[in-house]
Amino acid sequence: MRIDAARVIITSPGRNFVSVKIETDQGVYGVGDATLNGRELAVASYLQDHVLPCVVGRDPRRIEDIWQYLYRGAYWRRGPVTMSAIAAVDMALWDIKAKMAGMPLYDLLGGKSRDGVLVYGHANGADIAETVDEVGRYLGLGYKAIRAQSGIPGLAAAYGVGRGKDYYEPADASLPSETVWDTRKYMQFVPGLFEKLRETYGQAPQLLHDVHHRLTPMEAARLGRALEPYDLFWLEDATPAENQEAFRLIRENTVIPLAVGEVFNSIWDCKDLIQNQLIDYIRVPVVRAGGITHLRRIADLAGLHQVRTGFHGATDLSPVTMGAALHFDSWVPNFGIQEYMRHTPETDAVFPHAYYFEDGLLHPGDAPGHGVDIDEKEAARFPYKPAYLPVTRLEDGTMWNW
Repeated sequence: MRIDAARVIITSPGRNFVSVKIETDQGVYGVGDATLNGRELAVASYLQDHVLPCVVGRDPRRIEDIWQYLYRGAYWRRGPVTMSAIAAVDMALWDIKAKMAGMPLYDLLGGKSRDGVLVYGHANGADIAETVDEVGRYLGLGYKAIRAQSGIPGLAAAYGVGRGKDYYEPADASLPSETVWDTRKYMQFVPGLFEKLRETYGQAPQLLHDVHHRLTPMEAARLGRALEPYDLFWLEDATPAENQEAFRLIRENTVIPLAVGEVFNSIWDCKDLIQNQLIDYIRVPVVRAGGITHLRRIADLAGLHQVRTGFHGATDLSPVTMGAALHFDSWVPNFGIQEYMRHTPETDAVFPHAYYFEDGLLHPGDAPGHGVDIDEKEAARFPYKPAYLPVTRLEDGTMWNW
């Protein structure tokens, strides 16, 4: 068995996606996701010019060997571009192997560990009242866990408060738009949001909140302590994680559960956080972690230290990543939760998939492989459009973390 052809497919059904399709001499093909929000063409070039020519002619069943070949063989390791490209190939190869076996990917991994995958949706509003209403709407849709974000008085824009409700997409301009941030206003405001949510809906809903890397470790510790009475499922990305030791200060000052990792690329980015039990949930997604092959190693290390998975699942990851993640979530023993932002109808048409939502849980479906395909004719209707994530400055003009 040999790889006959491999190509990159770029499409923009509401936002940009980079996909890989790998075809074999036996007529079986697999699909992978390589999308890197705001830097999509960098990954597309890396794949087209440097990676895919190296895999044509190889045996697609030798997934581990190909992974090591692409990782070690490049000499320049890790980083979001390299690992996203490797992930796309890896996803496609696992898709092929499961299709050849005639089984869903979760069976190839070892079989299901649960009957459904707990997911959380995103409720946001311009103010507390609107966010409270949105949480109620998500509860009405059957969600058991909901991330709550709100606009902040005195700030024109806030992370997590998008232009739409179900299809929030922050990449909004051909060049980066600029927003303004004030930590003090944010920290004075957020506890009141969760106080109102608990007052309105009681203790049953699982509530989450994303700080988006904007606080210092001590500020994050103070916020965590202030939110403890409201029993959050987690506080996400409380501080930039380049300095893993920073989470020790947070951990020493609050018992609120901590989640981090959507910008991580490998096991080395989270090794110390996991081994020192400085986090409770690891969020690195399939597409950013070099695919299923490497993500298994991260999850196994996490499991040894009672850290659970909570993978990133925003709309900047295509349904291909969501499908692969759901099969992984169904199998992995130390599962915690899966982020689930719904894609637009146009995106769903480009990427037909077997997964479905029911009673607050996502189900991967039983199709062989990871259950997600790409309609190339439909994809061709949506050409690439330059789109950047915003950037943030403090009120005095200093660049800050968006």
